[in-house]
Amino acid sequence: MNILGIDTSCDDTSVSIVQDGKTILSLIVTSQDEFHREFGGVVPEIASRKHLEVITPSLASALDKAGLTLNDIQGVAVTNRPGLIGSLVIGIAAAKSIAYIRRIPLTAVNHLLGHAYAPALEHELEFPHLALIVSGGHTLTARIDHDWTMSVIGFTRDDAAGECLDKVAKMLDLGYPGGKLIDRMAASGDPQAYSFPRPMMNDHSPHFSFSGLKTAVRVFLEKNRHDQNDVHLPDLLASVQEAVMDVLETKTRWTTQQAGLKLITVTGGVAANSRLRQLFRQRSEFLGFRVLFPSNRLCTDNAAVIAGLGYHLIKQAKTASLDLNAEARADLL
Repeated sequence: MNILGIDTSCDDTSVSIVQDGKTILSLIVTSQDEFHREFGGVVPEIASRKHLEVITPSLASALDKAGLTLNDIQGVAVTNRPGLIGSLVIGIAAAKSIAYIRRIPLTAVNHLLGHAYAPALEHELEFPHLALIVSGGHTLTARIDHDWTMSVIGFTRDDAAGECLDKVAKMLDLGYPGGKLIDRMAASGDPQAYSFPRPMMNDHSPHFSFSGLKTAVRVFLEKNRHDQNDVHLPDLLASVQEAVMDVLETKTRWTTQQAGLKLITVTGGVAANSRLRQLFRQRSEFLGFRVLFPSNRLCTDNAAVIAGLGYHLIKQAKTASLDLNAEARADLL
């Protein structure tokens, strides 16, 4: 079964065709970074307009790369929540049109559960398992069951981990997207050079918090604004990154243990961070947990995970009607 997936949840326009929930026949991702860089973050109005410009060419490219036509597509999966409303409606309109014209099933995909599906495209998974979904907009842990239902266990009380990194990068005028830049620049730094707080790390709860860390960095920069030459930037970035990744790995491992699970999957944009991968290898795997990361191209927003998960939803008859709407938020509990 060839499923066409569409994701326009934020600022990347992505179209993919996945066969039987496993084999990626094509994956097109058009980034908008160059249009948002000068603003230091995503501008919703710009994002929706750019989606409108490239969605049709992206669909054509995905079909061409797969060597297929719309007649070879048996179902359409589209992200409808959570995300920027103006962006989501572009993808949903395209998906509805194709489903209507071809008279094939349409299914709506939760963007967060789509992220959790990423490792399934490259690995055999065991169920249930624990997923850490961590990005610029979301940070949560959830139990994933065999029917691809998600039960959220822990979530951030304020900022997402990726949001914290992006805002630190903005404070330092490093550019956008900040998380990637910090990962690269921190490689030559000492993660123990500066001490930053690890909010909620040892409170024996599954939840996260990163606003306090962001504030601590701002206070540090204000105190040292007259002595900027004494602050070694790679050391500073490595120390901030270490605080974020230390919390993510420690709390995820604790939550997995409490839930009685053995497999941890780490997905979302921050899952591409090299230090986070290293910490999970050094700690969680050393202690007997199996840890799976998707390849970098499947960490960020992409339609392959939407199409892959859509295959299972359509097989379960979880289809959507043509009055499907976009939702800015998704209930976590």
